[in-house]
Amino acid sequence: MATRGVHSPVTEIRRKVFTEVARLAYEGGDYSHNIEEVPYKIIPGERATYRDSIFLERAIVGERLRLAIGLPLRSVEQHAPVSDGIVESAIAEKYYDPPLVNVIKFACNACPEKSVHVTEMCQNCLDHPCRQVCPKHAISEENGKSVIDQDACIKCGRCISVCPYHAIIKVERPCAAACGMNAISSDEYGRATIDHNKCVSCGQCLVSCPFGAIADKGQIFQVVHAIMQGGEIYAAVAPAFVGQFGPKMTPEKLRGALQKLGFTDVEEVAVGADLCTIEEAHDFLENVPDKLPFLATSCCPAWSVMAKKEFPEYAKCISMALTPMVLTARRLKKEHPNCKVVFVGPCAAKKLEASRRSIRSDVDFVLTFEEIMGMFEAKNVDFNADIPDSDLNKATAAGRGFAVSGGVADAVVKAIKKLDPDREVKVRAAQGLNECRQMMRLAKAGKLNGYLLEGMACPGGCVAGAGTLEPVTKATALVNVYKNKADKKNALDSQYSDIADKLN
Repeated sequence: MATRGVHSPVTEIRRKVFTEVARLAYEGGDYSHNIEEVPYKIIPGERATYRDSIFLERAIVGERLRLAIGLPLRSVEQHAPVSDGIVESAIAEKYYDPPLVNVIKFACNACPEKSVHVTEMCQNCLDHPCRQVCPKHAISEENGKSVIDQDACIKCGRCISVCPYHAIIKVERPCAAACGMNAISSDEYGRATIDHNKCVSCGQCLVSCPFGAIADKGQIFQVVHAIMQGGEIYAAVAPAFVGQFGPKMTPEKLRGALQKLGFTDVEEVAVGADLCTIEEAHDFLENVPDKLPFLATSCCPAWSVMAKKEFPEYAKCISMALTPMVLTARRLKKEHPNCKVVFVGPCAAKKLEASRRSIRSDVDFVLTFEEIMGMFEAKNVDFNADIPDSDLNKATAAGRGFAVSGGVADAVVKAIKKLDPDREVKVRAAQGLNECRQMMRLAKAGKLNGYLLEGMACPGGCVAGAGTLEPVTKATALVNVYKNKADKKNALDSQYSDIADKLN
């Protein structure tokens, strides 16, 4: 699982890029000239800090700037300025073309693909269990150490598990190891390449690459332009927001802090989660097991796309309920017909979801917590300053719990129990796409009939999304504390429970 909450050189550069893109948009002026200076601002001086060449460092920053604005990567074969296309992207509308997740080729380390190696810790022990368990007899002795014939090795890992000195290791490209879709392979130069027909834009690869070679496209530039043009701009903030901006940004300060960025108001997407819970509870009671063998939750787009893509015969078993993001946006647009809605969350896949033809009119922009933090930095918002407290207390504990693995299923089960106290509901929750795939295989084999299935693409749930800033365990604990403070516990007790049907 990718590390969160560690302020490494990769995260430092990524966040500086988001800050400078936001600053460009807020300050206006000659974008074509100003953006060309930003790589020198982020990577100052004349000596390289992170790589062999300072020019390479700045070139990579230039590509990151383009992606953060929503622009495509430049071709290495042809000259083009960093600013190419920036004027056309300076609009108050959604902007970027697929693919969403991109590999900056000249930033890629061309890491080796999966292989098994014997380290110097090998003691050439008398037992030699590694040689005994190898099904291909790929391990022999050379110069008093075990060695592995890479041509014969099938990477089964049996030797790793039996070595008493833990002297055998598996080396795997981090981005490929994090990808639950097996969508990453190597190009002719050994660099990572993404099969976008397989990719579900979960974003785990981009936060797992220790060279910062993978990045997704963003809409900070366009959001700031929408704010600067005036009008009603609402921030719909995902349940995983708690603690993401540091201890000084309490939930009560969120509204005031986002208003300092220019947002009109803030809405908890946990309210939409309550509505999603109600719909999925009714769906389960009406369809399982008479019409459907099982029902799977729909709120994680990366999980649901994977399930429908790899198990198309069970697509009808994935709930048709709209996601909390869409339900929240639709309610806001019914109440404020001329507003724009910016979903603020932990997830790269939500950017892809918001680009679907059926959803484009509901969600105008998607930003991650990391991108919003860049806006706070650009506007010098001081969380210690006099930001008035404002209670967001509209969502129930059930809706707020959507942020963590198991929280969606727990909310739906509690709603079902309130609707039908005698109904037994069996639950299986999976986190990470590999685990989700295994869950679907069990369902396909008929071993989960009658179950409610919860799928989360990110290990740990939404708090582990690619756009988060805090360690997963810490974020989980903070979400649970905030969840328990809710006045109402069951989604059916939501003040908006009566409008769920009107938003579909």
